[in-house]
Amino acid sequence: MDTKVIKSKFPIFQNKINGKQLIYLDSANSSQKPKTVIDRISKFYSKEFSNIGRSVHSLAVIATNRFEETRDLVKKFINAKSREEVIFTKNATEAINLVASTYGEKFINKGDEILITELEHHANYVPWHFIRQRKGAIIKFAECNDKGEVDIDEIKKLITNKTKIIAITHLSNVTGAIMPVKKIVDLANEKKIPVLVDGCQGAPHLEIDMQKLGCDFYAISCHKMYGPTGVGILYAKKKWLDILPPYQGGGGMIEEVKKDNITFPGSPTKFEAGTLQTAEVVGFSESIKFIEGVGIKNIMQHEREILEYGLEEIRKNNSVRIIGDPKNRGSIISFTIKGIHPHDIATILDEDGVAIRAGHHCCQILHKKMGIAASARASLGIYNTKEDIDVLKNSIKKCNKIFNN
Repeated sequence: MDTKVIKSKFPIFQNKINGKQLIYLDSANSSQKPKTVIDRISKFYSKEFSNIGRSVHSLAVIATNRFEETRDLVKKFINAKSREEVIFTKNATEAINLVASTYGEKFINKGDEILITELEHHANYVPWHFIRQRKGAIIKFAECNDKGEVDIDEIKKLITNKTKIIAITHLSNVTGAIMPVKKIVDLANEKKIPVLVDGCQGAPHLEIDMQKLGCDFYAISCHKMYGPTGVGILYAKKKWLDILPPYQGGGGMIEEVKKDNITFPGSPTKFEAGTLQTAEVVGFSESIKFIEGVGIKNIMQHEREILEYGLEEIRKNNSVRIIGDPKNRGSIISFTIKGIHPHDIATILDEDGVAIRAGHHCCQILHKKMGIAASARASLGIYNTKEDIDVLKNSIKKCNKIFNN
């Protein structure tokens, strides 16, 4: 794979940051966008725009068709059984909230248990906290070990006859740990417990096949998959969508409205209230085509090579502590430098054109478990190279010279 050719497809890399070549190592936060995605959104607004699913004029029909074509692409990309199992949301956070609200209201009662892990992003904890407050449920946390991973035995020992749902990340956005989702799903199936997977980090970096994973719900953040902001996807097995109530009320999600009663259609219409983010959904079709064009297995192999090189090089610096050492790891390197606050690290790196994230990464529970308040995080994308790692390594040395001299 020619990374120079790949990188040339992303207009933002033509820019300079503080007079330096941009080294973008913040893809776990949000990935950059190829020109095909940008152009597709522009074309839609320029030549095809209309609201969808309402009017019958030519533009409305074209726009609706383009929107639904993306649904078909997503269905194929994640290997869902039917297109009705693909629901568009504004982000993965809304997708998780949708499940927590609808499933939680219908099936979770006082004393029931929700099982999550210490690795979870706040987006896969706070919605369940709301259910805990409203319904009197109990949240159990499967503990991570000192390597920043959660063993399946930790999940197994917490399951009881009160467990109503298991909600887990696919790939930790701090330690990079890849969860054994299939094993957890198999374990849950024995007890007839549904499993929700936060796939924000999994979907851009791993092969995601809903039939192989077997989970009941999978949340996707499109802006981390080289796609537009404002779009998320909830995959849900049709058996759940048939029985769960609507999440929001409004236009577009009704079947018939009377003064004394309202009826609703099936999925996905029932869960897609109001005017949807049409241009962004259409633009995401090009993101899928881009990933498929490169090949997810090629992406995984490339990122693995850069990750291993990055871990090897950064570990040579004795002042750096890499957060977590999971056996099965995705393309994330979170770290601290002795005596330097992560925000200061990010500021110095930015002077060299290196973009990373600093903070708790919406994972305060995990950071506390690791004995730190915050960390610096370098996260990889398809456009990163070993040369990017070399610049990062040298910028880290610069931090040492400035703060620890």
